[in-house]
Amino acid sequence: MSQRSLSSELRRKRRLYRLSKAQVAVIAGVTPKTVARWETGLGRIRAGLDALTAWNEEVRARDAAIRSRSRYRFVDLFAGIGGFRNAFEAEGGECVFTCEWDTYAQTTYKANFEVSHAIGGDIEAIPPELIPAHDVLLAGFPCQPFSIAGVSKKNALGRPHGFACEAQGTLFFSLARILEHHRPQAFLLENVKNLRSHDGGRTFDVIMKVLTDDLGYSVSHRIIDARRFVPQHQERVFIVGFREDVGFDIGSLRLPDPEHGPRLRSILHPEDGTELAEERFTDANGAVLPKYTLSDKLWSYLQAYAERHRRQGNGFGFGLVGPDDVARTLSARYYKDGSEILIRQEKKNPRRLTPRECARLMGFDRPGGASFRIPVSDTRAYKQFGNAVVVPVVRAVAAAMQPYLLHEPRPQLELELAGIPAA
Repeated sequence: MSQRSLSSELRRKRRLYRLSKAQVAVIAGVTPKTVARWETGLGRIRAGLDALTAWNEEVRARDAAIRSRSRYRFVDLFAGIGGFRNAFEAEGGECVFTCEWDTYAQTTYKANFEVSHAIGGDIEAIPPELIPAHDVLLAGFPCQPFSIAGVSKKNALGRPHGFACEAQGTLFFSLARILEHHRPQAFLLENVKNLRSHDGGRTFDVIMKVLTDDLGYSVSHRIIDARRFVPQHQERVFIVGFREDVGFDIGSLRLPDPEHGPRLRSILHPEDGTELAEERFTDANGAVLPKYTLSDKLWSYLQAYAERHRRQGNGFGFGLVGPDDVARTLSARYYKDGSEILIRQEKKNPRRLTPRECARLMGFDRPGGASFRIPVSDTRAYKQFGNAVVVPVVRAVAAAMQPYLLHEPRPQLELELAGIPAA
């Protein structure tokens, strides 16, 4: 490589690493004038490049060491079957506490995760001081109305009326108590899209007021459609808060284009013998068992029901889809008749999804991947997947939050770690 090429490479690396000439001089053990000469094509430029490369490798090693020591701890509240945990563990988090009141959901949770701690039941009965210290609070909390009656009267009497008044008696209040007690670095909350308009918008207003004004968190929120990641149209609101204003905004998170998302083919049993049989859901040849096909009676009822509402100008009915389609939202009522997602079949009535396909639709599983254990009945499984979060959506948010949680080294910190004075 010519002297001119070497000097260009040195300048490129110095700018890439955001270093001044004086800082390069410290790294290489020369004077700033020597570095200036190198960049004009004079002197032993190769020595400078070698020194810069060795320094960068050292910084990378120290960065990796910091990350390995900085594994953040999270609590999994209203845990369900572990959608949040699935996503945040995949991004390096460590679960230190779980709370889920439904014992059947606990069974599924324990079947899929190594739980070294007791699973709490009723969150309202758990004092915050009994919950371990943590860096991140995760919760897909139920939506409840907030009572703001009497606030004006309490104002007049000079009595406090923060979240202890407005959110009292709701499950969100339990989250607020935990946030107030532990002051974790961050939180991620999830709820249905309609939370923003619930009770005329008052519910969401109180939530935001509590999180920002009363608890002092820097908060952003966004509605995300799961069809960006899975073949299902499911919109949920995600609320992210950081104790300090670190500049995180979920609204600026770059996500895949929903128009180019996956189709149902990616989660359905192929039924062509290429998939290992799972006797609970498929036969020896991989075909879906007949029990998932609708009976003539149920199929006739659903068609008549849909036609009746069509005549009335309503949109109610069933969702009949094929391999190249995107499904409606999987709900907790899917066990009743499967009407929101019915799979077309040739010369047969349509069928429900199997619980395994539901696991894939929610991102807990993928064809060819490790199977999510389903230790409960089909009815319970449908309820559990219908109440769950879509794992790839949460993982995308977790990945975006991670640099802010781990305080990953910025260029200035890298300089300090390597003993290089600031420019």
